[in-house]
Amino acid sequence: MSRRREFEIAFVGLKPGVHEYNYSIDDKFFEAFQQPDFRNCKAKVKLLLDKKSSFMQMKFEIGGALEVTCDRCNNNLPFDLWDEFNITVKMVEEPDLMNEQEEDPDMYYIAQSDSHVDVANWIYEFIVLSIPLQKACEFEKMNGPHCNSEAMDMLKKMEPKEIEKKPAENPIWKGLEKFKDLE
Repeated sequence: MSRRREFEIAFVGLKPGVHEYNYSIDDKFFEAFQQPDFRNCKAKVKLLLDKKSSFMQMKFEIGGALEVTCDRCNNNLPFDLWDEFNITVKMVEEPDLMNEQEEDPDMYYIAQSDSHVDVANWIYEFIVLSIPLQKACEFEKMNGPHCNSEAMDMLKKMEPKEIEKKPAENPIWKGLEKFKDLE
């Protein structure tokens, strides 16, 4: 089976009920998409497709590991994936129009004449969404086992020095001091 067709599900012949699909995702999967900001992906995707008469509910369970670059020290940082996403796919007459108008990101429309649904884009999207925006080694300690100690030392040297400074007296308030003890 070709790599592309591996992610197409022929739902027309499926009986109503829950069907399970399992996918192993590696770096080769991402070649068809834009360059990701991670590498060495070894993800497992479990898809539970619950087929109904006019719609399907899909639950994607993402697990596995990959490497990201630490935002602070620029070292490789292993990251464990674990997340769940749900999509409802409805069969309608005008899917393009319905998809444009739909505000719910968990709702997708396909034509009633379609016989396959391609889940590759959703798998890509859900893996990317499983990675946090800020990727850093041990945030509180800043000394995790994967942290680049040279970069962290350089960052500490660049921190601004706190100078204890007494606030300057503002001459506007000088005359008000005499009213303090009037009672």
